[in-house]
Amino acid sequence: GNSQTDLLANSLISAAKLALAEMEDVKIDMRIYPTGGDANQAAAAAQQAANEGAKILVGPLFAQAANAAGTAVVGNSINVLSFSNNPDIAGGNVFILGDTFANTADRVVGYAAAQGKKSVAALVKADAAGTVAAAAVERAARNNGASYVGVAKYELTTESAVAAISTTKSLIQQTGATALVMDADAAGALPVFAQLLPEVGISSATTQFIGLARWDKTAEAVRANPGVQGALFAMNDTSTTASFNQRYSAAYGTNPHFLAGKAYDGMRAVGTLLRSGSSDALTRKQLTRSAGFSGANGVFRLRPDGTNQRALAVATFREGQVVVIDPAPRSFGGAGF
Repeated sequence: GNSQTDLLANSLISAAKLALAEMEDVKIDMRIYPTGGDANQAAAAAQQAANEGAKILVGPLFAQAANAAGTAVVGNSINVLSFSNNPDIAGGNVFILGDTFANTADRVVGYAAAQGKKSVAALVKADAAGTVAAAAVERAARNNGASYVGVAKYELTTESAVAAISTTKSLIQQTGATALVMDADAAGALPVFAQLLPEVGISSATTQFIGLARWDKTAEAVRANPGVQGALFAMNDTSTTASFNQRYSAAYGTNPHFLAGKAYDGMRAVGTLLRSGSSDALTRKQLTRSAGFSGANGVFRLRPDGTNQRALAVATFREGQVVVIDPAPRSFGGAGF
C-alpha cells in the first residue's frame, strides 16, 4: 500500500481500539485482516475471518472490497459494517458507515424548507457522484415539502464551471428557485462558483446557497466571499467530534484521520449491542434499532436499506466565519430527523 493508505488504515485501527478501550465492560476479540483495498483479497480475508469465528466484520473502506467481503460471508449470516459512503453497495448484509449525500441533503434542504425556501435547484458535477447528489437533493426536497425544479451540470474544468454559471442563472430565472444546492467543494469548483455566481446576480442573499460538501473546511478566501455569506451546509456534531479528537490525540499523540471516526462508530455499535448479552445482538434487527448509537461525531443509526442516518448540525458563513445555526440533535426523536 502507499503511505497515505497506510496512514488511514492505522488511524482506523487506532480509532477502533479506542472504542474498545472505552467500553471495557465488553469482551471483544478484535482481529485485523488487511484487504489492501482489493476485492479478491477482501473476499478471502472475510472468508478467513468467518472460518476463524468472526461474528461481524467492521470495514473495509473501499466500496468494491466491502461488496466482495459481504458476498463472501452472506452464507455465514455475518453482517459487514463498511466505512464506505457508496449507497450502491448498501443492503443485504452490508451496511455503510460513510457520510452520504442523502443524509446531508435531507438535513440542510429540510432546514432551508422550514425557513420557507420551498423551490430547490441543483448544481452538480456531470459524473456518477453528481448524479447521486442530484437524486439526493430531489428526494430531500420531496421529503421536506419543497419542490425540485431541475439541475445544471458542470465538468471539472474552469471552462465548464464558468459555462455552468449561465446555465444555472437561466435555470433559476425560469423556475424562480429560492434555493441552489451544490456538490462543489473547496478543492473543486466552489471557489469559481462563489466568485462568479454573485457576479451574474445570484447570491445567497436572494437564492439560498446550500452545500452538500464539508464547507467548514473551506479556505478563508472563499469563506469570506460576499456571495456565500448566509450559505447553508452541514457539519458533524461539533462538541462530540471535538471530544473524540481530544481523546484520540490523548491516547495516540496525533490527530485522527477524518475518516477514523467511522471505525470508532462500527466498534461502538458492536460493543453497545454485545452489552445487552442477547444471542441475537449482532443481527440486522438489532443493528438497525431505532435508538441508534453514540458515535465519534454524534449519534447515528443504521437503516434497514444498509445506509445510515447521522445527526448533523447546520452551519453558515457570517463575515467569513463558520457559525453553527442549528446544532446537531442528540437523539433520534427531536427536530432534524
